[in-house]
Amino acid sequence: MSLRRDPLLRLLPMLEVRPARVARAIALGTLALGCAVGLAAASAWLIARASQMPPVLTLTVAVVSVRAFGIGRGLFRYLERLASHDVALLGMAALRANVYEGISQAPATRVAALRRGDLLARAGADVDAVGDVVVKALIPAGVAVTVGLGSVALVGTLLPAAGLALLLCLLIIGVLAPWLAARAAESVELQGAAARSDVTTRALTILEEGQQLRVAGRLQEDLAALREADARLAGTGEDGARIAGLGAALGAAAQTLAVLACLALGMRAVGPGGALSPTQLAVVVLTPLAVFEVTSVLPAAAVQVRRSREAARRLLQLLPNQRQAQPAAAPAPATPAPAGQLLQLGALQAGWAPGAVVVSGLDLSLPPGAVVALAGPSGCGKTTVLMTAAGLLPPLGGQARATDPLLVAEDGHLFATTVLENLRVADGAVTPVQARAALSEAGLGPWLAALPDGLDTVLGTGGTTVSGGERRRLLVARALLSPARVLLVDEPAEHLDAASADAVVAALAGHVRRTGRALVFATHRLSGAAAADEVILLGSAGATAEAGPTRVVARGSHEELARLVPAYGEALRRERDRVG
Repeated sequence: MSLRRDPLLRLLPMLEVRPARVARAIALGTLALGCAVGLAAASAWLIARASQMPPVLTLTVAVVSVRAFGIGRGLFRYLERLASHDVALLGMAALRANVYEGISQAPATRVAALRRGDLLARAGADVDAVGDVVVKALIPAGVAVTVGLGSVALVGTLLPAAGLALLLCLLIIGVLAPWLAARAAESVELQGAAARSDVTTRALTILEEGQQLRVAGRLQEDLAALREADARLAGTGEDGARIAGLGAALGAAAQTLAVLACLALGMRAVGPGGALSPTQLAVVVLTPLAVFEVTSVLPAAAVQVRRSREAARRLLQLLPNQRQAQPAAAPAPATPAPAGQLLQLGALQAGWAPGAVVVSGLDLSLPPGAVVALAGPSGCGKTTVLMTAAGLLPPLGGQARATDPLLVAEDGHLFATTVLENLRVADGAVTPVQARAALSEAGLGPWLAALPDGLDTVLGTGGTTVSGGERRRLLVARALLSPARVLLVDEPAEHLDAASADAVVAALAGHVRRTGRALVFATHRLSGAAAADEVILLGSAGATAEAGPTRVVARGSHEELARLVPAYGEALRRERDRVG
């Protein structure tokens, strides 16, 4: 893989890591491990020299050095941890913010095909994995190189041949072991990333939809699938442990080889006229025992680089191509509609990918105060049109221009916070008085009065403490409070009884007309379309999906379509019969 195509290198700038902070962490790590090496060397000299029973004052400097190195090792290790984790945590925060900004700019097709758990895993665990490359790979590698070369210089000063032997052994463990670990971890990380995503997805589904799964008789099946995914994740962990064990075994072997080589070379150099004294021999032989502490983390660092590269590849799939190598900026504003219009669709072709047009040939112009309903069977492309009009999907043909649009999705999120804060998602300046008015307009006045803490009542994550109808009306109230000029609402009457559904749609239409905004709402309930100025009926010219994309089969007022379009009138009668 070329450096220019390496996903990790392309994503690292989004960490916004300051080189000075990294250098400080490496320096503190070098001092910590340098103290460990110095402690081993000073202790070896002190023990060997003390065995010769010299005057006590001869040992004073060595004794003080041993104490200083011992204290310095713990102190500098603590400071290095603070510095390295400061770099990592700040980098992760910056990366997560930049990833969120990038996702907001990317086409909706980047994330629409992902399961929620997979998206959560990428925005969570994958961001952490990329950030870990600094503290678990880059800084340990920098420390290992610095301390390793310093130790080779120390031993080489006393005995050049021993220094060369130590260098060769350090290269074995510092290059060969990480390379083998990285090669062995390649498939493990791919499988591990897939398993983590699967576990997150299935756990989230069970937590949020457990009751529905129980009613459908699928809960035990999903629990079994979760256990199977967790077993696969545990299996990848065991494979990773074996790789770590291989690295540790190579490290121990290289360390033993270095000590034996230094001992053999040192013994030849000791004696009358030799290059080493007995005390220096102790330093040459025992120092490698501490030196290899710096290389023991390198196999794990190589595995972390592999894990971070895979996480970076998955994150880059979410981001727009032009933003992959730099922090994301604010999204570009939507193209405004021409003067006198708030929304204009011209010969629009909408779909999720080039060559896969879902809706074709839609023309629409909305002045302030206009209300239009998109009607048609489920799956005909109503939501796709709304997302294209909102700018979340690029038009596949024609044009879509809107002034300050807002899409109110059918599955819009409710947060685990108060009712008031959930409404302030639309506008942070919303007051309690405005919130109560919007809730009342959406038909939630009695519901609000019954809440134990009113607007300060905390809702469950994802709105699990409210019914489906209450959720829809909360989303409508949030839309009413937003400053958007064009409201694009997907199924505003879903999960509501007929009377409540018609009341919510009528409230939306009345609000839009009073405030001079524009409204397009998608609905499969035809009776609610009576509140619209115009109804656009979408459908296929043929009887099968192969007949081509959805087109406008009829348009006009609700009363006109009920009277002049047989299929519309028949569907409306069946709907009224079901309600009656």
